[in-house]
Amino acid sequence: MKKALLALIATMLISGCSNSNTTASNAPASDTATEQNQPHHQVTDQWVGRWTGVEGLFLEISKDEPAGPGHYLLHMRYGLDADQVGTFEGQATAEGISFNRGGGPQLLRAGDGEATGMKWLLEKEDCLVVATGEGYCRD
Repeated sequence: MKKALLALIATMLISGCSNSNTTASNAPASDTATEQNQPHHQVTDQWVGRWTGVEGLFLEISKDEPAGPGHYLLHMRYGLDADQVGTFEGQATAEGISFNRGGGPQLLRAGDGEATGMKWLLEKEDCLVVATGEGYCRD
């Protein structure tokens, strides 16, 4: 989460400081700078696959090939009630994958177990979070 925030801040600073008279550096670009210069979907494409929540909750992300790059299908069980399961169309953004569900627009973003707000996932490091209390992790 901190990495994503720092990368976003770095991008804003770099874009505000661009100058056509700047000379190229021979130093290799950092991973963070490289990620920021890539289309959003190159980061979120790495999220494709199955993510596990608590008590049988899950998230399965697949590419929505007909819709084109940066478009996804999010199949998820996001609650314990029978009607809290569905497939939603998502689109890559600078912050994650945006999608609409029930109460309106949602954002799926990278985080860790602590960001999920669930004690069962606290030790996890590779997670996706919709909101505090709703997160999915990989082992």
